[in-house]
Amino acid sequence: MTLTAATLQAFFTDRLVKQRQASPRTVAAYRDALRLLMVFAQEQTGKTPSQLDWDDLDATMISAFLNHLEAERHNSIRTRNVRLTAIRSLFSFAALHHPEHALLIQRVLAIPPKRFDKRLVTFLTPPETDALLAAPDPSRWEGRRDRVLMLLAIQTGLRVSELTGLNCGDVTLGTGANVRCEGKGRKHRAVPLTGPVRDLLRTWLTERDGRPSDPLFPTRAGRRLSRDAIALRISTHAATAASHCPSLQRKRLHPHVLRHTCAMSLLQAGVDTSVIALWLGHAGVRSTDAYLHADMSIKEKALALTTPQEAPPGRYHPTDQVLTFLESL
Repeated sequence: MTLTAATLQAFFTDRLVKQRQASPRTVAAYRDALRLLMVFAQEQTGKTPSQLDWDDLDATMISAFLNHLEAERHNSIRTRNVRLTAIRSLFSFAALHHPEHALLIQRVLAIPPKRFDKRLVTFLTPPETDALLAAPDPSRWEGRRDRVLMLLAIQTGLRVSELTGLNCGDVTLGTGANVRCEGKGRKHRAVPLTGPVRDLLRTWLTERDGRPSDPLFPTRAGRRLSRDAIALRISTHAATAASHCPSLQRKRLHPHVLRHTCAMSLLQAGVDTSVIALWLGHAGVRSTDAYLHADMSIKEKALALTTPQEAPPGRYHPTDQVLTFLESL
């Protein structure tokens, strides 16, 4: 094997696992990014990954790979930047072991992340939430499981990785009911449960009848639900709910939308942003700023404060349907 292969192996075994004690999800994300890079470089050079040298992985090759992600794999700019982060981490590690390639490595590290448009977060209104929770078939085992899963996600704001990692023993019922999880950065937190969620979880745990170490939301075979499986279940139920709630047709639902819904419900209830950050397991309060931008009710209250005193309060409502029709022409 070349020096590139040896450094790549040491990057995972020494840097990520031993030195940084990276989580399995971080290791998996870096693995996927570098595997895609190795396969792309093999297609471009005709060399197998074990034969690739640092000269084959110069800034031109890395830039072509990033363009390949967007143009051919149709990855978003966010995904492209995540892949670049993994590559830069590898090359930063390589700079300590291969000073003879310092110029090449420096050129790769100089590749900047790509800027992208930051859209407003998508969240569900109370009618949309009710329609989504009513979509699963209560006569089927999967339907009862999916309803508990979605209700728990909306009330607690857990990430999809935290949902898939939940065990039966992570749920505490009775006085001080809560669910415990391990979030990003190995941060453990406990999120309190409301009465309806607690009662539904108690019923589900009785039906689930699992050991404390068993997954809370399993497949029929008893395995943990994957991220893709949860995303598929939510999109399927969203399509069913859209027939009763047309506004859902304009929204692309994925598991993170349920997390956004939890944050928006807390914000609209007047909960301080620092408490919301703790509730969601954010690293800092600034992460909750996106919800402030998305909440129109906060902006309407600010607008009301600047309204002239002689102006009547509230929104304008036409007095007649005919006038409404004429004014819409």
